[in-house]
Amino acid sequence: MARATRVADHGPGSDTPQPAPAAGSALQQAQAGAARKQEPKPPSALWADGLGRVGIRSAQVLLILTVAVVSVYALMQIKLLVIPILIALILAAAIGPFVNMLRRRGLRGGLATGIAFIGLLLVLGGVGTVIYYSVRNQWGELAQQAASGLDELERFLLTGPIPLEQEQLDQAREGIVQFATSSQVRSGAITGLSVVTEFLAGAGLVIIILFFFLKDGAKIWNFFLRPFSGEREAKLRRVGKRTLEVLGGYVRGTAIVALVDTVAIGAALLILQVPLALPLALIVFIGAFVPLVGATVAGILAALVALVANGPVVALIVVAVVIAVNQLEGDLLQPIVMGKSLQLHALVILMALTAGTILAGIVGAVLSVPLAAVAWAIIQVWTAEDPKLEDMNPDLPPRNSQPV
Repeated sequence: MARATRVADHGPGSDTPQPAPAAGSALQQAQAGAARKQEPKPPSALWADGLGRVGIRSAQVLLILTVAVVSVYALMQIKLLVIPILIALILAAAIGPFVNMLRRRGLRGGLATGIAFIGLLLVLGGVGTVIYYSVRNQWGELAQQAASGLDELERFLLTGPIPLEQEQLDQAREGIVQFATSSQVRSGAITGLSVVTEFLAGAGLVIIILFFFLKDGAKIWNFFLRPFSGEREAKLRRVGKRTLEVLGGYVRGTAIVALVDTVAIGAALLILQVPLALPLALIVFIGAFVPLVGATVAGILAALVALVANGPVVALIVVAVVIAVNQLEGDLLQPIVMGKSLQLHALVILMALTAGTILAGIVGAVLSVPLAAVAWAIIQVWTAEDPKLEDMNPDLPPRNSQPV
């Protein structure tokens, strides 16, 4: 009995210290561990550590960038089709609410589309006609004032604080004449003819595509959504709705801001009796659709015309008016009219303008910012971070809420 008790006291649960393992067993364990370390890791284990995860993420980013670059390059090869489609989509988003209002009042779809379509064409044609006749009627006076202004500039350069010699001015004038008659300018004129041809073809495509977007836009979008179903289809429908809201709000808000700029600067030009006041005001309206730089460039053009035609004092007044209007636009009008949902950081706008100008020139500069706003809105919808999604689906949890 005592022997059994002693054996039980040395069992696993006993507090009596156990004898230390033999040295040979420790050596065997060390050798086994070294052998395991020398065994080659399976391929899946190579990507499981931190460096492997970074490599996978880098490969994904490079693949996405490659697809994006190839897609942009492919689209630029058919920009004569892509740009009219984008312009027609923006115009359709802007005047779509007017078409829907006419339909709610009992007009059939084709009649409502025709009324809105013809009204838009009349507005654009009227603006172009006003610009043409205003320039034609005042061009002779402006050319005469420009010639006298250049003569005054030449006298200033000859007798100013840093006078130039007549020989230097003659050489500069001769260089300008040689450049104007060079082969580069002639080839540029030929290129200009091709640009005019492309412009006319693109304008025709915009008109046709815009009509079908206004008439059958919902059917076209439903056709593209046929391969999808369930949650993915619901997200794509929200993407389409949000895209139209962003484009329409952006165009209508920019048009209101541009109209205020046009009225203010145009009134100042008329009061100061600057030639081509009406065409310059319309150029300000068009330039306002290029954020950050459009209205400023148009204001500089107006100041140059005032400098040539009316002298430096009037030109300085025009510059002051342009600066005041730009400050009013940036600090008051845009936050009120555009709303927070359409605001982009100035750096994003600058990058979008630069990329758009490099890819498609002036048209790219006009289209880049609304497209950037649409891209950001799509990301918000797809990641369920769009503030308007909570209004459309009250079952969604509030943003920044903690999971239960």
